Amino acid sequence: MKRILHVVGSMNRAGAESMVMNLYRAIDKQEYQFDFAYFTEDICDFDDEITALGGKIYRIPKKYSKNSIIRTVKLFKLIKDNKPFHAVHCHQLFSNGFHLIAAYLAGIKLRIAHSHNTSDVNSKSLIGKVYQSFSKKLISNFATNYIACGIEAGKFLFGEKKAPLFIPNAVDVDNFINVKEKRDITFFNRNTINERTIIISQIGRLMPVKNVEFSLDFADYLIKKDVDFHLNIVGDGILAQKLKKLASEKELNEHVSFLGVRSDINHILGNTDLLLMPSFHEGFPVILVESQTAGIPALISNRISKEVDLGLNLVHFSSLEDNFERWEKIMKNILSSSEYKTNKQRHEVLKSHGFDINVSVKRLENVYNGKS
Repeated sequence: MKRILHVVGSMNRAGAESMVMNLYRAIDKQEYQFDFAYFTEDICDFDDEITALGGKIYRIPKKYSKNSIIRTVKLFKLIKDNKPFHAVHCHQLFSNGFHLIAAYLAGIKLRIAHSHNTSDVNSKSLIGKVYQSFSKKLISNFATNYIACGIEAGKFLFGEKKAPLFIPNAVDVDNFINVKEKRDITFFNRNTINERTIIISQIGRLMPVKNVEFSLDFADYLIKKDVDFHLNIVGDGILAQKLKKLASEKELNEHVSFLGVRSDINHILGNTDLLLMPSFHEGFPVILVESQTAGIPALISNRISKEVDLGLNLVHFSSLEDNFERWEKIMKNILSSSEYKTNKQRHEVLKSHGFDINVSVKRLENVYNGKS
């Protein structure tokens, strides 16, 4: 059995982490076993499942994560003390450079850099730019393999000269393909929801990049326009308390629910009319693959890469500079459309683009076997 060490910040329910878990569930665990190096001592959402699947979790305290040199030394020691690992697979954007050095010094021959994003909060500062430039050189020198979730994510971390293997943020199609046919208005347990209520959901970590305040302001606008709707905000993060307070101050609680971290995203989508994503930037969000698999239309910001649209007439863009009247108009046009593909047609499109988890697993196994 080949043990693969995945270097992550943590394993909570979020885009990249969910994608790794999708791969982990589907991969042949007689041949491959995933272990995880965290930079946190906190209990994470996927811990129990990782352990149940046979994986080991190694924790490096968060206090060491801010110093690149100390972090590298700690990871090097972790790898040396717990060998043999067949490969080290790094998922932390520019921090990957230092993690790859640790793997190289520890004698790991297969060292993978994986890009999940198209932007970074540190891109604007001088120090951030210097750090990113240096890290890109480390990645170029110490990675043996490059993987990206999409074209733009590959260019962002690896530049134009590298040609990464594209492993899309694939999903287990069977979990999502039929959910739209099982809508239940009692699912969200709100007596204000009826058959005519437009159910809007925003799903993702409650972080600044997700621009949830925009969604709350949009909800405030819809209330004033007397639109019958309900907004579900699904996820957790550093802005959770601030956003809940803001919703209360705007008197939105009758129309907005904070559902926290959920494991039943497929059923949430199945009971959703419109996925909302006004993010400032994204890589290739898993939730947009899941929503298109489920046949749920999405209204998203134009700062998200156009490659997220799989040609199923389900992804629609609007500018964050547009007023809410424009967003409402697009929303109503989306909801009045009936030009959607059948379950079989959607499955074929997803498979042809590599978004079926079984296709992605084969690509990843080829990497681990040195065939890609």
